[in-house]
Amino acid sequence: MAKALVIAFSSSDAEGAAAFGQALGAPFDILHFGDAPTDLGAGKMISASGDVPADALADGLKAVASGYSHIAAVSSMHSKDVMARLAGLLDAAMVTDVIAIASPTVFKRPIYAGSIIATIEVLAEPVVITFRPAGFAKPTRGGASTTETASLAGSGSTKRVSVSARASGRPDLTQAKFVVSGGRPLRDAQTFEQVIGGLADKLGAAVGATRAAVDSGIAPNECQVGQTGKIVAPDLYIAAGISGSTQHMAGIKDSKVIVAINKDPDAPIFEVADLGLVADLFDAVPEMTQKL
Repeated sequence: MAKALVIAFSSSDAEGAAAFGQALGAPFDILHFGDAPTDLGAGKMISASGDVPADALADGLKAVASGYSHIAAVSSMHSKDVMARLAGLLDAAMVTDVIAIASPTVFKRPIYAGSIIATIEVLAEPVVITFRPAGFAKPTRGGASTTETASLAGSGSTKRVSVSARASGRPDLTQAKFVVSGGRPLRDAQTFEQVIGGLADKLGAAVGATRAAVDSGIAPNECQVGQTGKIVAPDLYIAAGISGSTQHMAGIKDSKVIVAINKDPDAPIFEVADLGLVADLFDAVPEMTQKL
């Protein structure tokens, strides 16, 4: 009988984990790091801790995941590191970036940067999955799950030397309802923060960036949106000075409304944007910020 373990690597992933579990249509437990509500429909809420490198965390998860037919987690750079390693340790099949479930053995995922939706049938058990929560309806809340704790003491060959993080009071990029993103035309980090960050703060939005902007040192790595960055699905995505490369569009295609601001009327992003403004971002964005 199918039974799933859905992992929430952060508190903000808990609802997404429940959404996947309910869509699967089989009993499921949620293993969570950080706080999580207990009324998400899970059989058990398993609280875990363990701030260790991906290989050690996967080794610790191996014992906890034993006996489950499906082991899933919200798709992110961190979860892909951990879940791929876990799949190898379990000798399990793996499906990444699932956006819909046809049955407990049939899943849909985008390929070719979202240009094609592939239907994947997996007949082996267990199966390890990463999924995009934007593809699933909000979970039905109600009832209280039993709670327990789990020890994830594992071993690995990776050693963490240092951690560098930027403090920010802005919403998490993958969970934000509004996102303001900028591209390489912003020129430098100070201009990016002033123009893109200024509008984002007025809207209470998260800040995103293209890979080109990140590679140029204009924006920090954690802001990168796209196939090689973070996948986002906000209610509103404002793209300023972004031409619309295939890899960037793969990361924003599930946004409910896309607003493009670009002085090039032939920019590819206008083909997919819901609203487009042909204008210089250095004129348009500050004006928008001032009027909010």
